[in-house]
Amino acid sequence: MRMLRRLAHWLRFRARSAELEEELAFHRDAMQRDLIAGGCSPGDALVAAQRAMGNETLMREESRAVWFWPSLEAIWQDAKGTLRGLRRSPAFTVGVMLTFALGVGANAAMFSLIDRLMFRPPPLMRDPASVHRVYLYRMRDGVERETGVVFPRHADLARFTTSFSDVAAHSLRRLAVGIGQDAREMPIGVVSGSFFAFFDAPPAAGRYFGPAEDRPPMGAPVAVLSYPMWQARYAGRTDAIGSTLQIGAVVYTIIGVAPREFVGLWPLTPPAAFIPLSAYVASVTGSSWPTNYGFGFGLGTIVRRRAGVTIDAASADLTHALTQSYLAQGSPDPSSDRLLRLRPRALAGSILPERGPERSSVARVAVWLAGVTIVVLLIACANVASLLLARALARRREIAVRLALGVSRWRLLSQLLTESMLLAAAGSLLGIAVGTWMSGLLRASFLPDTEPATLATDPRTLGFLGIVTLAVGVFTGILPMLQARQLTLTDDLKSGARAGAHRSRARGALLVLQGALSLVLLVGAALFVRSLRNVRDVRLGFDADSVLVVEMEMRDEKLDSARTVALRERLLSAATTAPGIPLASLQFAVPMAGAASWPISVPGVDSVTQFGEFELNAVSPDYFATMGTRILRGRGFERGDVAGAERVMVVGGAMGATLWPGEDALDRCVRIGIRPETMPCTRVVGIAEDIHARGLGPETRAFYYYLPAAQWRPQEGGLFARTRGDARQAVEPLRRRLQEEMPGASYVTVTRLGEITEGKTRSWVMGATLFTAFGLLALVLAAGGLYSVIACDVAQRRQELAVRVALGATAGDVIRLVVGEGLRFALSGAVVGAAIALVGGRWIAPLLFNQSARDPVVFGTVTAVLLLVSVGASMIPAIQSARVDPNLALRDE
Repeated sequence: MRMLRRLAHWLRFRARSAELEEELAFHRDAMQRDLIAGGCSPGDALVAAQRAMGNETLMREESRAVWFWPSLEAIWQDAKGTLRGLRRSPAFTVGVMLTFALGVGANAAMFSLIDRLMFRPPPLMRDPASVHRVYLYRMRDGVERETGVVFPRHADLARFTTSFSDVAAHSLRRLAVGIGQDAREMPIGVVSGSFFAFFDAPPAAGRYFGPAEDRPPMGAPVAVLSYPMWQARYAGRTDAIGSTLQIGAVVYTIIGVAPREFVGLWPLTPPAAFIPLSAYVASVTGSSWPTNYGFGFGLGTIVRRRAGVTIDAASADLTHALTQSYLAQGSPDPSSDRLLRLRPRALAGSILPERGPERSSVARVAVWLAGVTIVVLLIACANVASLLLARALARRREIAVRLALGVSRWRLLSQLLTESMLLAAAGSLLGIAVGTWMSGLLRASFLPDTEPATLATDPRTLGFLGIVTLAVGVFTGILPMLQARQLTLTDDLKSGARAGAHRSRARGALLVLQGALSLVLLVGAALFVRSLRNVRDVRLGFDADSVLVVEMEMRDEKLDSARTVALRERLLSAATTAPGIPLASLQFAVPMAGAASWPISVPGVDSVTQFGEFELNAVSPDYFATMGTRILRGRGFERGDVAGAERVMVVGGAMGATLWPGEDALDRCVRIGIRPETMPCTRVVGIAEDIHARGLGPETRAFYYYLPAAQWRPQEGGLFARTRGDARQAVEPLRRRLQEEMPGASYVTVTRLGEITEGKTRSWVMGATLFTAFGLLALVLAAGGLYSVIACDVAQRRQELAVRVALGATAGDVIRLVVGEGLRFALSGAVVGAAIALVGGRWIAPLLFNQSARDPVVFGTVTAVLLLVSVGASMIPAIQSARVDPNLALRDE
């Protein structure tokens, strides 16, 4: 009750203060009237009444202490005094706020990204700590590798485990929604009937489907729309429930709408709708899929642990169930050689895929970048701390006067801490705007499919900002507080304006820290930029930026081989009539998006598999011109390379050199087929340049060869189309032109090949872009910090410099003195930063591409840049100091 009463008094502070003044005035006037009635003059009566009342200021303070907490009153007074002082120094205030805003905003933006990637559970999930993704492993070629989940395996895990209350299967597919020209590929959640039990998410309309509608082998053709899809396609109308919508090859009946925030397991790629697993799989394969261990399509399993079951126990239970699954698949003896060879293992991992067990390259770079933003924040804090320390040094006499007037040292320290906390809070408020802008750039660059982040309304980000604000406020206020504790009252009162001339080792250490951390970030930026340059210098073997990929999706349209071949030929002819498409070609496989391989044999070679994997593509004559792949020797394909003609092939240079070392590969014989030794020869007619079909590193290289589309499965595959100008502008016109040729509900998709290859380079682009941005930001902050400290130092040493000039020092001498001091700080920081970067290089090396983490050119260049910036930052106050009139400076004291 006492606390509530004090809070009520504090809320009525103005009214209570007015009442107190009225009461004090009443008693003072009453005394004055009594004294006047006793014969005193009004003036004497007023003085006597005031003397009798005592210290009214003390009365007011004692009354306020009864009303509410004295410490709160002291903080409020300190805050008001700090605000008045900051208003008198607008340049200092704005500079500190901007520095805080840049450091805190960068951290807020990166926290928002890292949080969505690696910490924030899917929205609306019930008890996410107990929910896990299941990862399966087995030995292959002597190495334990992750293996996919097939439906029979998923069913066995659910059947043979006892540690889980819920088990569900899931997959995210890109399927066409709608028909004809309006058909668009969208992400669709393909989930089992038990999936929705993992969430506390009552439907916004209708209902969810359950296990009864997801019974293999067929399932019910029902769908649940996402809330955005419901609004965009049906304007939120309730009559959407019960209507039909074609998704993929099936016409589904809409039975419900998920709530606004529901995205399933895919917050970064929200599905447009959710459909039963059984209904989808039945539409793309035969009825044997529920028991076919060889049929997989990117399925995943999630489980919920029962109360009291640990993660290790859950993983052990899953491993036991996986062993039982292999036994059910066809290994009747638990000690059979097959089980001993496979050594199956299962793991209950995080529900967030980016957290492992194997983090993606984007996640690894993102973690490094989170560290980078912390370094930027440290530089900003060091910058502000040095400014506050310089301000405290300049105010030594003022602080000494306050102490002489009776202010306690603890109250003085409280005032200094209040100043740093207010500046940190103001900078953080401004940092929200900076962070929102930076977060938008990050999302557009690296998570384009996600919803925009709203930092100002996100409680997790605001909580993080609150912690950061408190931390930086305390950190930046520590040094001025320590400086204030070292005051010597008598000396500082006597020292006058020369009080600011005290040298501070702490300021020098902060400048060295800023320089060191800036060099570390700039080295990281340079290494990633050089890695990205190396990536872009890699010749892929094809022109990804100028090529579009066309794929046919037939849905339920059943065409025989002859009609499918005719359709592909019509599409090929139609593609070259679309605006901006000079060339097109048939294709069987897309580099970096998928691989096709087939057994081959070469006369005179025991086994070609000893050399690695051999991948093929079946293409039409214009393929090499369309893709920009060079023919090194021989020829490409011709119009006469059709079915029934001589079998011919083009091989990559590495394949030819490996199979026929030291010999010409042209006119060699290769046999291709399930039993290649029984197949006729396919003659090598050309040698093409090698391509990167899987990735950019040497470990992803595979041997590649080409067959004429007319001689190899002519009814399968899609198209490549070469564009003039920007490929993005040609996507929709080409899609519309080709869609005119598609029968029934079938449709085509058109994708930039560059979009596919960009996914392989995203980690290096992300590292180079953000390391460079944050490195430059750190350099600007460090340069600003150096300039501010040197400028303050010059101002405080004005008399000393004037004496030097009076004794014969030239302007050049003064400039060299000041710039030399800045260079000493920069050199010290460069040495410390280079040592840190060299030690940390071993951890960043795996993220680089064909680039040493200890490149002397990088270290030398970055050090030179840091020193040049330091010279520039020191030169301005140096020139100003050289222009000081010694007569005026000496008279000021």
